[in-house]
Amino acid sequence: MSEQVLEVAPPPGPALPWKPKHNPWIIALTVTLATFMEVLDTSIANVALPHIAGNLSAGLDESTWVLSSYLVANAVILPISAWLSIQLGRKRFYMGCVVLFGVSSLLCGLAPNLGMLIFFRVLQGLGGGGLAPSEQAILADTFPPAKRGMAFAIYGMAVVMAPAIGPTLGGYITDNFDWRWIFFINVPVAIVSLILTSRLVEDPPYLKAARQTTGRVDWPGLGLLAVGIGAAQVVLDKGEREDWFSSSFINFFFITSVVCLLVAFFWELHHENPVIDLRLFRNRNFAVSCVMMFMLGLALFGGTVLIPQLVQTLMGYTAQQAGEVLSPGAIVIILLLPFIGIVVGKLDPRKLIAIGWTLASLAMFYMVSTMNLGMSFREVILLRVYQMVGVAFLFVPIQTMCYVGIPPGKNNNVSGMTNLARNIGGSVGISVVTMLLARRGQFHQNILAAHTSKFDPAFQSAVSGMAQSLRASGVGAVEATQMAYDRIYGAMQAQASMLAYIDTIWVFAIAAALMAPLAFLMKRAKKGGPAAPVH
Repeated sequence: MSEQVLEVAPPPGPALPWKPKHNPWIIALTVTLATFMEVLDTSIANVALPHIAGNLSAGLDESTWVLSSYLVANAVILPISAWLSIQLGRKRFYMGCVVLFGVSSLLCGLAPNLGMLIFFRVLQGLGGGGLAPSEQAILADTFPPAKRGMAFAIYGMAVVMAPAIGPTLGGYITDNFDWRWIFFINVPVAIVSLILTSRLVEDPPYLKAARQTTGRVDWPGLGLLAVGIGAAQVVLDKGEREDWFSSSFINFFFITSVVCLLVAFFWELHHENPVIDLRLFRNRNFAVSCVMMFMLGLALFGGTVLIPQLVQTLMGYTAQQAGEVLSPGAIVIILLLPFIGIVVGKLDPRKLIAIGWTLASLAMFYMVSTMNLGMSFREVILLRVYQMVGVAFLFVPIQTMCYVGIPPGKNNNVSGMTNLARNIGGSVGISVVTMLLARRGQFHQNILAAHTSKFDPAFQSAVSGMAQSLRASGVGAVEATQMAYDRIYGAMQAQASMLAYIDTIWVFAIAAALMAPLAFLMKRAKKGGPAAPVH
């Protein structure tokens, strides 16, 4: 049976001939500024989580809500952003998102406790979620098709550069000032973005015509999705602390999530103007791409939480040093993206996707075979860089393949849903990391503790040797023995935690390996077809 070859759908363009009044490249830089600010905020808080938890008297697992609440709110607004852009006017909606993002950033920095910080992060996520689709649409309308690819390349560079400097900047601010300034710095950027947008950006005429023909928003579908996704996040984030389904609290939110998402599924399937067009999943490329974007978000956001926690809690790194560990990996992606952009039009994108997942998986398997508490700063950086080499092969090819066979009129839906899949994957990744670290850490601690018995000769020998060394330095006999037990217990906890980190990376490595063959379930795009936009 011969393989079907389909054209790649072109990116959406304006229905009427129209040119902006101002230089398109200045407009591109204007909207990229807000993009940089929004994406920066998804990574800048990662290295500050231990400081936030300590300052607000919360557990480290609770502090991850600072990240996941933002991602959930971001995901909820994505499906409705296209409708709001048409009804309110894209420029007005975009500026409203910038205002909401800036004001909520200020409130995050002023938050007196973790609960208020999470609430303000939800508002920040709602504002940030509306920025990306609007920015992509502005670029698509501002540039003619021949130059649109370069415009999206600049946009893509900003999307990747922000996570590259985010952890380092967040670490520097946290170590030298206060974690609250990681939110305060958004305020002047938002003000500059608003001034430039009000002067330079304008809505094309076709948006006014579209406003007359756009149907009413699917509020029931949006509500069901918001409640379902939010309840699922509560289960993921609180399940470990509440002992999962032995808790009536967790059972309530689990049932709420399942019921809302099931009802939303059947509602969206039959609604005339659904928030999420489930019929798109009949397209094999789109369905597989959403799965891969989910896993990509899971691996990226999960990894950006896992590694800073590892080096800070077990290896004594400062927040700034933890950020410096992550940044070189993101820089590698920036350097590789132009190369990937060239070869994606010459090689089968499915092969590039398979190569990317395979390289990422091999890098993580190598990581678990070499990780230890005595790793040098350089070794930790290299482990992260090896992983990011594989990730660089995934962004553009997956985005290219998800548009194969999609009608041009559905491109906005594809953009929103792939962004939604990536954000939900990121939220799940953070929760999975938190759960696995807690569970596997306890598991390994129980095993190691079984060998800390007075009947275990090796253990008693270690205690005696350490106590004797302490007595030689002038410590009393009783105190030396107690200090020896304390030090061995601390070392045991550190070893159990390191083994838990290794187990967690094993899970991510296996998941990445399983993704590689899925690439060949997609239909091949015709060589030389127009490139799809980058999101």
